[in-house]
Amino acid sequence: MKASTTTRLGALAAADIVAGYREGAFTPVDVARDVIDAVEARNEELNVFASYAPAEVVADAEASAGRWAAGAELGPLDGVPVTVKENMHRRGVAYRSGTAAGTPEFPVSDNPAVERLLEAGAVIVGSTTMPDWGMLSSGVSSLHGITRSPWNPAWTVGGSSGGAGAAAAAGFGPIHIGSDIGGSVRLPATWAGLVALKPSDGRIPHDTPYFGRSLGPLGRTVADVALAMTAVARPDWRDYTSLPAEDVPWTALDGEVRGLRVALQLDPGAGMAVDPEVTASVRAAADLFASAGAEVVELAPALTPEMLDAVDLFWRVRFWNTYSKLSVADRQRVLPFIVQWCSGGADVAGRRVLEAYDTIQSMRAETVAATQPFDLVLSPVSPVAAFPAEWPMPFGDDDEGMAHIAYCVPYNMTGQPASSINSGFTRDGRTIGLQIAGRRHDDLGVLRATAWFESARPEAARPVFPIR
Repeated sequence: MKASTTTRLGALAAADIVAGYREGAFTPVDVARDVIDAVEARNEELNVFASYAPAEVVADAEASAGRWAAGAELGPLDGVPVTVKENMHRRGVAYRSGTAAGTPEFPVSDNPAVERLLEAGAVIVGSTTMPDWGMLSSGVSSLHGITRSPWNPAWTVGGSSGGAGAAAAAGFGPIHIGSDIGGSVRLPATWAGLVALKPSDGRIPHDTPYFGRSLGPLGRTVADVALAMTAVARPDWRDYTSLPAEDVPWTALDGEVRGLRVALQLDPGAGMAVDPEVTASVRAAADLFASAGAEVVELAPALTPEMLDAVDLFWRVRFWNTYSKLSVADRQRVLPFIVQWCSGGADVAGRRVLEAYDTIQSMRAETVAATQPFDLVLSPVSPVAAFPAEWPMPFGDDDEGMAHIAYCVPYNMTGQPASSINSGFTRDGRTIGLQIAGRRHDDLGVLRATAWFESARPEAARPVFPIR
């Protein structure tokens, strides 16, 4: 399925926006006003923002324009419109983690990645929506309502970085930062035809680090995702998992796949059944790698149902603990699906929680052992294409735990980098994402392989985004 697109300023690639500033073709204020016009035209339908202050966007753009006029620009993101997910602290901006429960916090400092974006001169358009506590793979929230796909408002945009995915696909700027603990940047990418990177653990610092959680960029091109990494992939003491400083040439994306040893995993060993259209699309992508000289080997399942159940139980207990501390009134404000789900973690014995934790460690060990012989692993991102926007999960209101993240979550637990990129469309026009995972810390290798696929994939697999 292809949709019409335009040459709106705010929908240009980041490098093209910066080139326009340098050449004097337009200014950061022109671009900011273009994005604001697009938001005003479409946000009522799409529901992208948890926090959005257009006057501040214009003021920041004016400051950037002054720097460009003085020849004092801060770098390749100066004046580029970006968004950040609601769970990334911004000084003085209400913070609620997607839930109507509780009262908003007003952070006194910025998330490290937000700081890096501001230091690079980026113009933050707003904070994007997420579902309650980030624990749904959809845009359904007790606080915000439903965030919808720009491709078709009847479809989910995914989650939990759903607002980021919708902003990217709608052309509200080229770069959008989300977070991912079990697929939360890759799932919106696969259901909106985008590119996303869940980097190695600690690559992008976070002020609320947690086992398996990474921040990661989403965009419409690999080049935009790579450019985002130049700003945000820097160490920060507030993240105790933060990697040391490294001079990674993020934008040096040229490379071949000839000679690479590549695994193809079509059966993870647990979770939902895979849609045959998804399987066919990913297999065709693997054939493309093979035709370019990669050695492609099918990878046996490395996950067991017990491993996936252990992740689900561990998270249920964690969020039951959060939910149980709320007042009676606040408990009634939490999304009912989340209440039902986290109630499965009530009164679970400590011994059982420790057993689940140990099983997750087994998942880590088995995933690393299975993937270590390979430079890359190709797989679906999701077993299914986009589902109805009103559904909290791909299985509707049923409680099937984390059955849909069997391809994604192992790489959160191991800390390995993994990307998503569109590899095709279903017969009814829904996007299909290819996941490309690599060895831990080889984020650049994953991005280069993703860029290679972006240029090599057939025309029928290239999304023309629904930007207007």
